[in-house]
Amino acid sequence: MKYILKNGVLVNEGRKQKADILIKNGKIEKIGINITDTEAEIIDVNGSFILPGCIDDQVHFREPGLTHKASIHSESRAAVAGGITSYMEMPNTVPNATTQELLEDKYLTASKNSIANYSFFMGATNDNLEEVLKTDPKKVCGIKVFMGSSTGNMLVDNKETLEGLFSSVSMLIATHCEDEQTIQKNLQDAQEKYGEDIPIALHPVIRDEDACYLSSSLAVSLAKKHNARLHVLHISTAKETALFDADIPLIEKNITAEACVHHLWFSDEDYSKFGTKIKWNPAVKSKADRAGIWEALLDNRIDVVATDHAPHTLEEKSNSYLKAPSGGPLVQHALLSMFEHAKNGKITIERIVEKMAHNPAILFRVEKRGYIREGYFADLVVVKPQESEAVSRENILYKCQWSPFEGTKFSHAIDKTFVNGALVFDGKSIIEAGIGQRLSFNY
Repeated sequence: MKYILKNGVLVNEGRKQKADILIKNGKIEKIGINITDTEAEIIDVNGSFILPGCIDDQVHFREPGLTHKASIHSESRAAVAGGITSYMEMPNTVPNATTQELLEDKYLTASKNSIANYSFFMGATNDNLEEVLKTDPKKVCGIKVFMGSSTGNMLVDNKETLEGLFSSVSMLIATHCEDEQTIQKNLQDAQEKYGEDIPIALHPVIRDEDACYLSSSLAVSLAKKHNARLHVLHISTAKETALFDADIPLIEKNITAEACVHHLWFSDEDYSKFGTKIKWNPAVKSKADRAGIWEALLDNRIDVVATDHAPHTLEEKSNSYLKAPSGGPLVQHALLSMFEHAKNGKITIERIVEKMAHNPAILFRVEKRGYIREGYFADLVVVKPQESEAVSRENILYKCQWSPFEGTKFSHAIDKTFVNGALVFDGKSIIEAGIGQRLSFNY
């Protein structure tokens, strides 16, 4: 299909401008005023914002092995309904994606089922360095290292292995940073006091600032020692933000950081209301930590905003603190939550686009995505500046059918989403108009 998006306000590369966009053969053919094409379907967006589709660099879509929680198909549908047109998925599925064969199995599944564009991280373990080094940086987004607890065999806590990874891997290394020894000591202290009935409010005490900083600072020191490309995921403390540089242009940075929407929205005061629904690793911490993350995001010590979308069933999340898994579903409402912050004066829409589209494209060297430019793939999201309906079980697309944002009435709505030039979401329904593409990277 050919489309002309008319009367939109493009938010791109630090500015807003009124312009039309011609979409043809999956690409942005032309950007200008009063574009005409007799063969194109005209879509009048009537003053709505047109953004480059968001690139989410951290999701868990649970396939293979955990599809009672989610699947690539179900969660990619939710992602495009939220304006996320490309995602990078983590290796802690079952089995863990720690061999090239298992990694390619995930790509094969996505090639049949993903509505959004996709890439999958190769997972590191204490004993698969040789396999990690076979990864093709042109076709895979990065290497994931869990320097904190994870599923199966994916905790990398061997110092020799970490030295080997940081000294040998030339592509981006993304890390989950929490010091396991610190967490286990804090957990033991809590169990001695409360037994099996640990209050959820102790989650940020058990997975505390020290656990995060010890691990993040180790990762940063290894990256500096070996001149490696390091991306520290889901920063949750103000203290960690001092590890990152605000003054280097992103394209020149070797060490980068990510903030997630839940650490920008919630604080430890919310555990009493939401309980285990906001149990994440790393934990949601204090208001001061949240303020520190915001400060670092806005001064460019933190480069990217992502989701760490990690769904579990309500039954699983309804367990006691020790039994309830960490993680929650976020892709459908992440961009809208950031627009809410913009409405409240915390951030501009231009900076949202920078942190959720431009910067992931720069950081991961994504080919021809993340911007509204002629010749780029037509991954676009139209955001309507009007009050939307409240988040409810009836309009949630996650397979798990719940959201930590339930009951929230956002001030903007996702009106349309295009992936590779195909209209896949019309504001109300998913349109099965095609399958997303495997992301490629400029190496």
